[in-house]
Amino acid sequence: MSNFLTSRILRGVGAAAIALLSACAAQNESGGRQSVAFSDLEGWGADAAQQSIPVFLSECRYLGRLPADATLGSDSGLGAHVGDWLPACRAAASLPTGDAQAAQAFYERWFQPVRTGDGSALFTGYYEPEIRGSLTRGGIYQTPVYRVPDDLVRTRATDGRMVAGRWQGGQFVPYWSRAQIDAGALSGRHLELLWVADSADLFFLQIQGSGRVRLPSGQVVRLGFGGKNGLDYVPLGRVLIRDGAMAEDDVSMQSIRAWLAAHPGEARVTMEENPNYVFFNLLDNVYVDQGAPGAMGVPLSPGQSAAIDRRVIPLGAPIWVETKLPDPSAATWRRLVFAQDIGTDIQGASRADLYLGWGTDAEQTAGKLRQHGRMVVFLPRPVVVQAQGGGS
Repeated sequence: MSNFLTSRILRGVGAAAIALLSACAAQNESGGRQSVAFSDLEGWGADAAQQSIPVFLSECRYLGRLPADATLGSDSGLGAHVGDWLPACRAAASLPTGDAQAAQAFYERWFQPVRTGDGSALFTGYYEPEIRGSLTRGGIYQTPVYRVPDDLVRTRATDGRMVAGRWQGGQFVPYWSRAQIDAGALSGRHLELLWVADSADLFFLQIQGSGRVRLPSGQVVRLGFGGKNGLDYVPLGRVLIRDGAMAEDDVSMQSIRAWLAAHPGEARVTMEENPNYVFFNLLDNVYVDQGAPGAMGVPLSPGQSAAIDRRVIPLGAPIWVETKLPDPSAATWRRLVFAQDIGTDIQGASRADLYLGWGTDAEQTAGKLRQHGRMVVFLPRPVVVQAQGGGS
């Protein structure tokens, strides 16, 4: 992701997503919500609406398999539960294909735009890296990528928080840190999914939460977030600033990678200043032209998916985004994205991390993206309004 000074992304898929949707959410931290009119959204119109319908329909297929009372993360207000979205899903399924005006009318009938927070949002970006690896250890492939260990467990602390760790002698203790894992704490347990050529590649793969590994044969293996050791995340940019190795204004994903490459003797110990460690799953049945599944279990769509704070914005919600990409000559970026992922440090009502896809361009843009702008959440209108023909 783009801001290594203050943020990180850690994502869950598969069974973890179902658990997320079924768990109780934290107290809402929106800081108030204010309804706005569709006419107040600069750039909103038929084209923007039509481009987003396929993504919304893919969400609906997933939501239709869940209980209507399953929570989507926010614990108050419309949109908090799967059932709140199903009437709109049924309406979307009957939309005529390719009818932009019908798509715009659909959103304006079934949703209410709502501004959360103070109106000024901060956007960063993330992407799906591709790195070199092998299914067997040998040659340059010496860094293991681990699946979730069977002794890594989550339990509820006395203050109600969910914490990760392991049992040792009848006591629940913190799980192994990055430094301990690097030193061999998990060796000999047959947890290796594959081996990669560069430990820094693994480090950044763990920050992004999913990725692609190209094998010597040319085959590409997809990896998705499996779990984490539960220890605090320490941004590497903060470490380098503290040590006088980098100025705050110079911190980006690209500058940090360059520093690690230029200081191979210090790279491992520097990365180990971040004790947090991510484990992965192998992803099957994910098409090469699709992003990895996000926290909803829906494949992420470049430029149309975002990670949000689920305590404030329910998973699945459409979000109107107005911001700029890092290129200073670029026009304002306006489009409808969907809250399909979560970020550990993506917190509050005015924060989102935009999924930009995979490949070199996505990497460059995500690594530099840190822009302010506007975000407006589309929440479903009460069904009773639909019976009365209510609109925007």
